[in-house]
Amino acid sequence: MTRTPDLAQLWRDMQSQACSCHDPLIQDVFATNIGDHADFSSALASLLGTKLADRSISATALTRLVASILQDVPEIAEAAAEDILATRDRDPACPDLVTPFLFFKGWQALQAHRIAHYLWQQNRRHLAYHVQSRINELFSIDIHPAAQLGRRLSIDHGTGIVIGETCIIEDDVSLFQDVTLGGTGKLSGNRHPIVRRGAMIGSGAKVLGRLIIGENARVGAASVVLEDVPANSTAVGNPARILGTAKTAVTPSPVHPVP
Repeated sequence: MTRTPDLAQLWRDMQSQACSCHDPLIQDVFATNIGDHADFSSALASLLGTKLADRSISATALTRLVASILQDVPEIAEAAAEDILATRDRDPACPDLVTPFLFFKGWQALQAHRIAHYLWQQNRRHLAYHVQSRINELFSIDIHPAAQLGRRLSIDHGTGIVIGETCIIEDDVSLFQDVTLGGTGKLSGNRHPIVRRGAMIGSGAKVLGRLIIGENARVGAASVVLEDVPANSTAVGNPARILGTAKTAVTPSPVHPVP
């Protein structure tokens, strides 16, 4: 059972970590993106607005848009905080809380998608597509704005990930680079995978069609999955076959306290 993250405490810890960096060439990055902001939501809005800006929509306009969405739907900022904690807990290359916020494109793409998904739900479809396009251009990650993503997600590396329109990803899922959660050519309707809580999909895996990756299941790298993968099992190969029971289940990332 997880609790809503304490965003104020998380932000204090991130500010402390930012202040501990004494490299003069990177201090302005920490100041602009963390030190200049009063809270996590403000910093997130600024980060996404700046990242997603282009000649057609300015950073100022996008920052205001994201800030208004975060004010209306605080659960988006809470999910972003939980994604940071999940990344820190699962990725041995993540040393702290500020690193994914500033430098991990998988985390940044996830948060931009949460904004695009909200816009999609509000029937602002063309703006949602614009955000999706910018995510793809910036991060080489393509997530349809209608795709439903849970909380405490981890996208490691991220390059080449594709997530289709009717895909559903539940909480505590981990995805690695070059994963495709795609269709098989069905023209409409529910045609993309459902990934249950705690599943892990390895790099280069292709999961195709309206199938289910069960709770805490594992899909090996470069596997091609065309059928359901049972809960707590491991699937590998092309086409994927079930090898046995997965050794471990993902424990939801704790949200209190933040060390």
